[in-house]
Amino acid sequence: GAWFKDVLTEANANREKYPWLVVYQHRPIYNSNKKHQNWEGREYNTSKKYVNPEIIGWTDNFPHLIVEQKVDLMLMGHVHHYERTWPMKDEETWVESYDDIKYPVHITCGHSGKNLYKIYTDKETGIEYDTYSFSDPGWVASRSNGYWGHCELDFFNSTTVEHRMYRMNEDRPTERVVITRSSSEIVSASATLVITLSILLLN
Repeated sequence: GAWFKDVLTEANANREKYPWLVVYQHRPIYNSNKKHQNWEGREYNTSKKYVNPEIIGWTDNFPHLIVEQKVDLMLMGHVHHYERTWPMKDEETWVESYDDIKYPVHITCGHSGKNLYKIYTDKETGIEYDTYSFSDPGWVASRSNGYWGHCELDFFNSTTVEHRMYRMNEDRPTERVVITRSSSEIVSASATLVITLSILLLN
């Protein structure tokens, strides 16, 4: 909605204060797990007394908005597995590097309940498959549906963050990924803010 765009716009105008732009939400919009797949903005309720609305314009507007507003990280749960994407603009455009990212990195850290999304059943044949069967998009950098675990993030400074994924009962991270962003964008945003304030003061 408009409120979300306003929040992101305000954060971008203050990138010196908020160098990392991180969005938390429950469902991932991009996901390779066959039992869930991408979320298209439809709310699925288990109770029949609730209406299941389709959020108009979701697939056209939301993914574009987070790229346009230079969101750095998308952090999600819901799907009970672990998945980390490459920095991605959309399902056709991604960069296989975490150096100086230009697109959001999507991290689904839902493997504290991994058993729910390990197997899916084909509705026509009744055959059970692993949820990664027949689903291997190039924008996925890493994924796991077979272990319990959790994720951690350390923001070292305005340009560097470290993401770590742990499996349950292990002291050392299974994955340790360093993500960097350009400091020039922070300086540019700061300069824009100063110029805008100067114009307002002069008027």
